[in-house]
Amino acid sequence: MELKDFFEQNPSGALAFSGGVDSSLLVWASAQYGKDWRAYYVHSAFQPAFELEDAKRIAAQCGMPLTVIEGDILQYPEVTANPPDRCYYCKRRIFSGILQRAAEDGYRLVIDGTNASDDAGDRPGMKALRELEVRSPLRECGLTKSDVRALCREAGLFVWNKPSYACLATRIPAGTPITEEALRKVEQGEGLLASLGLRDFRIRLRGDAAVIQVTDAQQDDAWAMRHEIRSALAPIFPLVSLDLTARKNSD
Repeated sequence: MELKDFFEQNPSGALAFSGGVDSSLLVWASAQYGKDWRAYYVHSAFQPAFELEDAKRIAAQCGMPLTVIEGDILQYPEVTANPPDRCYYCKRRIFSGILQRAAEDGYRLVIDGTNASDDAGDRPGMKALRELEVRSPLRECGLTKSDVRALCREAGLFVWNKPSYACLATRIPAGTPITEEALRKVEQGEGLLASLGLRDFRIRLRGDAAVIQVTDAQQDDAWAMRHEIRSALAPIFPLVSLDLTARKNSD
């Protein structure tokens, strides 16, 4: 099955939109091949500001109606306690909110951007999606991350080469409580690193310290920029270090 077939078979529905590559392709495809689709973006402390701006830009480009739902994810203790399966509880809360809003708008089908490269065995959040009967067209159509990027490029979507971006909560080690202050520091710090020219990186919190992870291709650049990085992050973190193990694209 191809995406065109999916949206011809399912002409209307609600799309959980993150502003990332995968769900952006679904926005484009549903606008191209569907009849009555609406995108829903849940705005919470776990998402940096640029994700919402990207979502608005893609929705406008594709002519897709976009509903922004304000979600106070930090009100749920099972999420802020940050257990190893935190993503399960977070997804349950976020998608339950989307399902409720979509139902109020008259949509029974809700889809998300999980693709065929995503490993269900390593993603507690996918369990929540199955329980809530959220469908994943990219996965159903066998489209991998590289396929999705290629199709986004063909469609002229600016996000086609956007680095994969996991939510800010992934920067905090499991078992360490998640606070609004910690999330704010990570977002601010990562914004500063991006302004220095780094791409596809993470700031991992270890107590009050920031551990910077970059891809193998950026290791030399990050080391050469260490003084600029330290100067930029000093007002936020008392200790900054560079992880010498290259970052993978898993989270």
